[in-house]
Amino acid sequence: MQEALKSVMNRAGAETGTIHLLERGVLVLKAHAGIPPEIARIIALVPVGKGMAGLAVARNAPVSSCDIQSDGSGDVQARARDTGVSGAVVVPIRDGDGQAVGALGVGVARPHTYSDAEIERLCAEAGALV
Repeated sequence: MQEALKSVMNRAGAETGTIHLLERGVLVLKAHAGIPPEIARIIALVPVGKGMAGLAVARNAPVSSCDIQSDGSGDVQARARDTGVSGAVVVPIRDGDGQAVGALGVGVARPHTYSDAEIERLCAEAGALV
């Protein structure tokens, strides 16, 4: 998973990345890069519906923020600001039936609004992970 994540990050021009997979109703961190160790510990287990990864799975839809540092949408948890990431997107990882079974997240240190084309590419990348 770690190598797959790094490949996705390279293609997306991302500085950070995470892969969570659903296990017994909880998202489990399977790979990460560019994330501070203390944040990696915090996001090791994510409830469905909490944080960007949990929301992406609960909604079975991408969740993004052009600037996590100033996001007021309610989709971004306060501790996410500790990552140093600004622009971020998390897309669901879907099984063959289209059900969300995990989340793929990438981010950059500068504010960035992910285009529909970028999100579509990440969704395709996420589909290749299962």
